[in-house]
Amino acid sequence: MTIAVFLGVLLGAMALGVPIAFSLLICGAALMWHLDMFDAQILAQNAVEGANSFPLLAVPFFMLAGEIMNAGGLSRRIVGFAMTLVGHVKGGLGYVGIMAAVLMAALSGSAVADAAALAALLLPMMKRAGYDSARSAGLLASASIIAPVIPPSIGFVVFGVAANVSISKLFMAGIAPGAMLGAALWLTWWLLVRKEKIAAAPRASHRQVLVALKDATFALGLPAIVVGGLKFGVFTPTEAAVVAAVYALFVSTVIYRELKLSQLYDLFAAASQTTAVIMFLVAAAMVSAWMITVANLPGELVALLQPLLDRPTLLLIALMVITMLVGTAMDMTPTILILTPVFMPLVKAAGIDPVYFGVLFMINNAIGLITPPVGTVLSTVAGVGKVSMDRVVRGVLPFMLAQFAVMFLLVLFPSLVIAPARWFY
Repeated sequence: MTIAVFLGVLLGAMALGVPIAFSLLICGAALMWHLDMFDAQILAQNAVEGANSFPLLAVPFFMLAGEIMNAGGLSRRIVGFAMTLVGHVKGGLGYVGIMAAVLMAALSGSAVADAAALAALLLPMMKRAGYDSARSAGLLASASIIAPVIPPSIGFVVFGVAANVSISKLFMAGIAPGAMLGAALWLTWWLLVRKEKIAAAPRASHRQVLVALKDATFALGLPAIVVGGLKFGVFTPTEAAVVAAVYALFVSTVIYRELKLSQLYDLFAAASQTTAVIMFLVAAAMVSAWMITVANLPGELVALLQPLLDRPTLLLIALMVITMLVGTAMDMTPTILILTPVFMPLVKAAGIDPVYFGVLFMINNAIGLITPPVGTVLSTVAGVGKVSMDRVVRGVLPFMLAQFAVMFLLVLFPSLVIAPARWFY
């Protein structure tokens, strides 16, 4: 009965068009009422404490770093460098998009920010070169979702706080799977464009490659600083976010000189608005998470899935399928906040490594950003690239299937995540 109340109120509120954060608050209040323990003070206390977390300070700084990166010319230089390397091969602009997405993922941690930058920079070039606009938009959308998997990742910060898992270990464990997602896109793009007649750009000379590398050196230095600092314990993930924001600001204003001081207010405002949405979601979700624990919903779910606890692979497949279904109707952050307190007791009971599960869970949630009808990244690419939503959905399907294949491959072979993660630790 408790599970029915939880799902009924949450889904009912969302069906009525209530924003997800308020739906979570209503769900928490309904559970309190059902358990005959309603107290507005407890609601307020859990909401405040939910957002009162030091690791969550990383969110505004990573958001700010992403905004500065796009406005300060770092994204453009990364795309230019990738262009000199692979722009001359058949379908080269697609490979440029994949390379740029992987590199930019190590700068911002935001799929939406990367999608907006890639669509603005590359999609017009791909259209002029004769690429199919729907397929091109689908590739750039699917490449953008690598951002929540490769560090620094805002999604990992939220999951780490909600699941009480080391954010540094999540960051390090996401590097190899993120590269695998990029490799899957590379192979899929090669299969799709090998028979098409697309004019390739002229091959860049060695001098042009060196000039582009020199121009992008400071942009490429940011991921090296963040990942290296985390690996060697120089700073925490929260401190890494501050370093990323300050470094991006310094490079954009002092070295590249493309960011004017008059633009800073708009960048800070945009980062603050996005942060406010995430923090309110976290605060509201903590109310529901507390009530989920009090109502013993995880215990009921553990009892329901008891036969699968001795078979971790089947349990992971079941959890991934549930996450896939939820991801089609909900954005990444609320999905993480709603499902994490429900799934983690199952994961621990089955003896599954929480960091390993966190990586799989994040990949699944990232792919949810390109699954219709709610795919946020799809909407971003369609809007920025001026391509109809139905064409973007059609174009993204082969790439989305390739990324799901990678995810289930990692479910079947955990060592593909765990072995590289141990080295990066």
